[in-house]
Amino acid sequence: MKTRIAVIGIILESGSDSSQVNRVLHDYRDYIIGRLGIPYRDKDLSVISIIMDAPVDVTTAMSGRLGMLTNVAAKVVYSKKAY
Repeated sequence: MKTRIAVIGIILESGSDSSQVNRVLHDYRDYIIGRLGIPYRDKDLSVISIIMDAPVDVTTAMSGRLGMLTNVAAKVVYSKKAY
C-alpha cells in the first residue's frame, strides 16, 4: 500500500489530558518517524509535531482520534508524492 509523509500539528490547551494524547500516539507508533513536543508555559499549552510515514487513511484516523479529545486540536499536512 502506498504511504505519504505527513506532519500532524497538535495543540494541547489548558485542561487537556496528555496521557490520552500519548495513548493515541502509542497506538500508531509503527508509523511515527519523529516527534517534537514543546511546552508553552506562559500560555498554559503544549505544541506537538508528529512526522508519519503511513497510508492516508491511517494518518486521517489518528488525526481524527486526536481531534475528538477535549481541548486538543490537530491538523495534517501531506507530502504531494506517495511512496
